[in-house]
Amino acid sequence: MTKGREAPLWRAHELAQRALTLSNPNPRVGCVLVAADGREIGSGHTQQAGGPHAEVMALRDAAARGEPTAGATAHVTLEPCSHHGRTPPCCDALVAAGIARVVVATADPNPLVAGRGLERLRAAGIAVELLPKDHVLALATRELNIGFFSRMVRETPWVRMKGAMSLDGVTALSNGASQWITGEAARADGHTWRARACAVLTGIGTVLEDDPMLDVRLAPTPRQPHLVIVDSRLDTPVTARLFQATAGSLPRRLFIYCATGDAQRRAALEARGATVIEMPGPGDKVDLAAMLRDLARREVNELHLEAGHKLNGSFIREGLVDELLLYLAPQLLGSGGAGLASWGPLQSLEQRLALRFGPVTPVGDDLRILARVSQRDAFIAA
Repeated sequence: MTKGREAPLWRAHELAQRALTLSNPNPRVGCVLVAADGREIGSGHTQQAGGPHAEVMALRDAAARGEPTAGATAHVTLEPCSHHGRTPPCCDALVAAGIARVVVATADPNPLVAGRGLERLRAAGIAVELLPKDHVLALATRELNIGFFSRMVRETPWVRMKGAMSLDGVTALSNGASQWITGEAARADGHTWRARACAVLTGIGTVLEDDPMLDVRLAPTPRQPHLVIVDSRLDTPVTARLFQATAGSLPRRLFIYCATGDAQRRAALEARGATVIEMPGPGDKVDLAAMLRDLARREVNELHLEAGHKLNGSFIREGLVDELLLYLAPQLLGSGGAGLASWGPLQSLEQRLALRFGPVTPVGDDLRILARVSQRDAFIAA
């Protein structure tokens, strides 16, 4: 494809980005319809789960404009679905609309689709063009949907660990004080990252010490991410503020993973609306790896980890972290405080966790750093 011919697909990618906080657990997809004379006649992106996909939104847009779609080309960032899920197959909608050609940035990793959508379109006489896997638009689509691809390919969510700290790595003073190390802009920015996740995870230590709500309040969002608590002994108080988070058009779910089956505590938490899952591991702790697989089965794509240094350390020690989202404040807090994660001491440098820096962005007076664990994203380039 020439650069000019790729323009509608770039436009579709821009539309897909508008679904960043909206479409979970469905992928973020954009679609642009172009008539034979080169005019854009319809566009759209995926809506909330259970709502229309990008292709249907684009067809509706064309209908609203009074534009016929017979003979048009559909530019779609992700392979149109071919199965009945929450909605009918998008392939059928494109065929019924008389679309003559479909250009797709990347194939769908969902085993229920995985090439079947393209085959179904071709069988209906529609010309199909799929970009090479290493094309910049194909890579951009997979990156935008890294959590969805992780869930489909690895059968675990994409785990992003968030931390706010001083330049000398302190996340809280020795007395537990941590509010606030970073400024208002960084805190609001952190809420935008919560908003894009399917779920936010923390540990019982944070619940008991801070009594947080862990919802999205400082950024606009059409939905609240679900909340996951790692609570080995079911110590979560039924009066905790986390039960109060209701902002957003859809109620969030609360999952509490434990290693004990205390029936009375379980019943009390379930009466407040929590889903309690027993997932015992070694040392009477929650089996974190098994928990991630279970969360994937519950359609969690991106998991936003905001926990204390002990639970963070457990995630790192077990090799379960994919990416770090760090906010660095221009201050020094000295020794004796808590760090991001307790998982050492190491005996050699070979035991270190190797990272690859991503964007480093000023946010107010602070810095936001994205650092990805080396090779954890290899699946999106495969």
